Amino acid sequence: MQQSVSAHVSDHDHGHVDQDSLKILGFWIFLVTDCLLFGTLFATYAVLHTHTNGGFTGKEFDIPGFVIETFVLLVSSFTSGLAVLEMHKGNKKGLISWLIITLLLGATFVGLEIHEFVSMAAEGATISTSAFLTSFFTLVGTHGAHVTFGIFWMIGLIVQLAKKGITSDTKRKISIISLYWHFLDAVWIFIFTVVYLMGVM
Repeated sequence: MQQSVSAHVSDHDHGHVDQDSLKILGFWIFLVTDCLLFGTLFATYAVLHTHTNGGFTGKEFDIPGFVIETFVLLVSSFTSGLAVLEMHKGNKKGLISWLIITLLLGATFVGLEIHEFVSMAAEGATISTSAFLTSFFTLVGTHGAHVTFGIFWMIGLIVQLAKKGITSDTKRKISIISLYWHFLDAVWIFIFTVVYLMGVM
């Protein structure tokens, strides 16, 4: 009887590990498809960035504003790393605090990006003005949508942490969203370099 119970527990644990492994694998597959998505958008931008229709060009980008956006996102990537460190220490309060700071920085980044889009639209530079602007708004907007999704994802995890605390399940989820956030940070560095810096040059 004892052996039967032990075998049942062992099978249950093995099944749990398999489920976790599958979820992590699913995340990596999602990340690979996202790399392909952004790769396609970068390639499209590279082809269309000279098709300005005689209007707004990359030389008119507000670089100081984009530097601030970049700084905010880089800091949020750092704070998400601090959240993971607090998680490994078992510090629930510290973990939640750093996650809140991270999502607030992410929200600031999205707010700055929306302000940028509105300012450009006010000057007549909309998504339908030229092929260049279509590719620009699609690439940068897709990244912004990913950041927005990450913010709501983080809010959901904070609620889970507040209810359940630091468990093997929440640890896995925090590790995954941290990787996701670092990925978005890396994509933005490419956007900042290829779109903004090369644009003004």
